[in-house]
Amino acid sequence: MNRSAAGQARWEHFPHDADVGVRGFGATAAEAFEQAANALTAVVTQAEVAPKIQVEVNCEAPDLELLFVEWLNAIIYEMAIRNMLFSRFIVRIEGSRLAGTLWGEPVDVERHAPACEPKGATYTALKVAADNNGIWSAACIVDV
Repeated sequence: MNRSAAGQARWEHFPHDADVGVRGFGATAAEAFEQAANALTAVVTQAEVAPKIQVEVNCEAPDLELLFVEWLNAIIYEMAIRNMLFSRFIVRIEGSRLAGTLWGEPVDVERHAPACEPKGATYTALKVAADNNGIWSAACIVDV
């Protein structure tokens, strides 16, 4: 698990059969989405990923949970078509739309030693909500 200095923004993995769960936490839903994206990268590599190249993504969905799945799948798509890993994420959510910025670098097999390739975010264990303390979490299972 990774925890920020403020103690709110963090991410974690959780077990699920042959797949992996990713969960992000933050002061806002957008921050929880960003942290879950960090968890997604950590499924692939434990190595540092330099934020050298910027990529913009846009998603739309009828609710926040479906928007979360669209967000993760947009990152997985960009990882696949660009052969890149990402380490920095900015999310802006307005209604049913998400505008995201990803920063990363091309995969270096020797340095990054990718453990697996995520195939897609699923609706399994999908939950986006704030707890009683106002801390947001965003989670789902990723097919690897």
